[in-house]
Amino acid sequence: MGAAQFDGRPSEVLQSRLDESLKIYKAGLAPRIYTVGSGAPGDRTTEAAASKNWLIKNGVKRINILSITKGRDTLGSTQAYADAMKKAKLISVVIVTDPYHCFRSLKMANDQGLSASCAAVETGPAAVANSGYKYLARETGAYLAYITLGRLGIKLSDRT
Repeated sequence: MGAAQFDGRPSEVLQSRLDESLKIYKAGLAPRIYTVGSGAPGDRTTEAAASKNWLIKNGVKRINILSITKGRDTLGSTQAYADAMKKAKLISVVIVTDPYHCFRSLKMANDQGLSASCAAVETGPAAVANSGYKYLARETGAYLAYITLGRLGIKLSDRT
């Protein structure tokens, strides 16, 4: 999943996700990486592009990365990569995100018809050891909002 980037440089949260994605790729568990995320108004690049550039600089072959410059929240990003995966006739995905974000991300991917698992980051500001009850409460609320309203087509952004 995407996270903020600053003029092409990954934020700490995004950096943690990229580090975990690289480990999974190097272990041979994910031969292809989809980077997702659009840019905010005024950005010169996108989350997806910043992620792709970082991965290439760190040894992932360009051909093994698909950069999807859509998605400003979890649902939009999930729908974007799910559509791309379906076009490629892929159904299995390993989502790399924060531990408390895994549950909602998995639910959304499964609702898109994908077989999903989650690789939660172990380092960075959103790792369990570094995040607090506020993040857990936010994710709990976002999950409940998704399963009660979001799945009915009522658009709720998880952006803060």
